[in-house]
Amino acid sequence: MFRTTLTALPMMLVAGIASAEITGEAYTYTVGDTEFEGYVARNTDLETTKGTVLIVHDWDGLTEYEMRRAEMLAAAGYTAFAIDVYGADENPQSVEENRALSGALYEDRELFQERLMGSIMEASNIPGATENMVISGYCFGGAAVLEAARAGADLDGFAAFHAGLGTPEGQSYDGVTGPIMLFHGSADPVSGMDAMAAVLNEMQEAGVEHDAQIFGGARHSFTVWGSDDYDLDADEASWDGFMSFLNAQL
Repeated sequence: MFRTTLTALPMMLVAGIASAEITGEAYTYTVGDTEFEGYVARNTDLETTKGTVLIVHDWDGLTEYEMRRAEMLAAAGYTAFAIDVYGADENPQSVEENRALSGALYEDRELFQERLMGSIMEASNIPGATENMVISGYCFGGAAVLEAARAGADLDGFAAFHAGLGTPEGQSYDGVTGPIMLFHGSADPVSGMDAMAAVLNEMQEAGVEHDAQIFGGARHSFTVWGSDDYDLDADEASWDGFMSFLNAQL
């Protein structure tokens, strides 16, 4: 999917605190031998923020979408770190390139987890970093959030929006350290309600604190501005749910 059209929703939220100093800047870091370029947003008028929220990008890489979400989080009083799991040299421009880059990480779960864990560790070094952290993500990024949870990332919470919900062979939720929150559309053709029921059963059996908000009729990319699946009501409701989750965990 291509995300080039933004609605007024994020701009209105940011404009509502015009007196605050919301800053956003690229942040370069290294995991293994690969250089990555993330994005950090925060309100520099605050001596300390409410907590740090990581964002994992969708399958088209870190774009303006994640940057705007990071700025919305900064406007709400958090330090936001949109991480990169593809590499600073990657800039996918087509569905084929998106599929190749995301597919390579799905095929190499060890590398996928290495990049996620390395980015999570780097979060302690970003400007405005806090000890308390939650990780979030959309679509591919939502699947990455669940990957990080199953890998045992030591975080205060995991929030996944319209994520791929399948659990790879050999993985489980047994080692999850924090609560998991899922935001999902009932009409999602990628991971439907059968997949939702299965993953909730897995979490329940593993003793993981979890919850889900299901939006009736919403399809896969209901939060993605400019997509055919965009649903304003579900987008706003899931954002409100996300804010409640963050307030409870951070």
